[in-house]
Amino acid sequence: MSAGALERILEAVRSGERALPRGGGSKPALSGGATLALDGLSGLLEYDPGEYTFTALAATPIREVEAALAEHGQYLPFDPPLAGTGATLGGTVAAGLSGPGRFRYGGVRDFLLGVRFADGRGQALMSGGKVVKNAAGFDLPKAMVGSLGRFGVLLELTFKVFPKPESYAALRADFAATAAALEALATLAKGPFDLSCLEFEPPGRLWLRLGGLAEAVPPRSAALAQLLEERGGQVETLTGPTEEALWHELREFSWVPAGHGLVKVPLAPTRVGEIEATLADLDPTPARRYGVGGNVLWLAWPEPLGEARLEAWLQQQGLPAMAVTGRWARPLLGRVSGEGFARRVAEVLDPEGKFRLPEAKVRS
Repeated sequence: MSAGALERILEAVRSGERALPRGGGSKPALSGGATLALDGLSGLLEYDPGEYTFTALAATPIREVEAALAEHGQYLPFDPPLAGTGATLGGTVAAGLSGPGRFRYGGVRDFLLGVRFADGRGQALMSGGKVVKNAAGFDLPKAMVGSLGRFGVLLELTFKVFPKPESYAALRADFAATAAALEALATLAKGPFDLSCLEFEPPGRLWLRLGGLAEAVPPRSAALAQLLEERGGQVETLTGPTEEALWHELREFSWVPAGHGLVKVPLAPTRVGEIEATLADLDPTPARRYGVGGNVLWLAWPEPLGEARLEAWLQQQGLPAMAVTGRWARPLLGRVSGEGFARRVAEVLDPEGKFRLPEAKVRS
């Protein structure tokens, strides 16, 4: 990072009343009202393939990082979403977004080692480190994950990475009824199958991904196909470019229809059937996918239903949500938890409230 770019950002924080950063703009529901463009904050600073770590500036596009890692057979296993539409490292951390690979390997917080950020006083601070074995002090980098920029402007980030599997296979299993699909989902999520990804597409389709050594993937996928067929599923196995394109589309949320706003809803897998019953009764019915073995509901909310209707539904179900795309009055919806902790951290790092989130009434 050039000294000029750093000083510009620090001075903008010091002199402004608000400092809401914007990176690639891939998540417009979270970057609306941004006052601070992170120009000049892009690029890979350090990369040691032997140590499986890299450090990059916060506005570095995910796709550039993935290209650099691929040259050494490495990758970010949590499948950072929206890379194709310009998602950046800092935006991914601030939003706390992970893709299908989180099922097997954990989310973005499990791969973030260190951060450099500007606090509300316009000071550049460091937390964490650049090596995997680093346990000194409060783990502030983890607090930055999903913070939505409330604790500071991210400047640099250090991640650990993994070797990329030699080969992949995907299985699509269609069941005649939702209940049968969810029963199979529970079996797969709890079983010793070493799946990379496990997704549920209502009303009765499961998507599975296997990765590993080239000679090991085919027999594993065949055994899984047999298991799913015994449970009543109609199974198709996908490999090669078709399989790769499938998971790329899931990461990019290509299934979200026009005129829908995407929200992320944390969910207990045991509630998927119950939640499905309430969503199926809505008109128009929202498009949706359940990721990470049913732990996340990706809900594409139709504009005709309105934000107030979504807020009411979330409150009724006792669920929180975070807006990702579309037009929303505020990014956090429903029964948001952990706000007491967030306020205490913000009071220390941002005493003047320069990073506070926009407050607005819910649109009807």
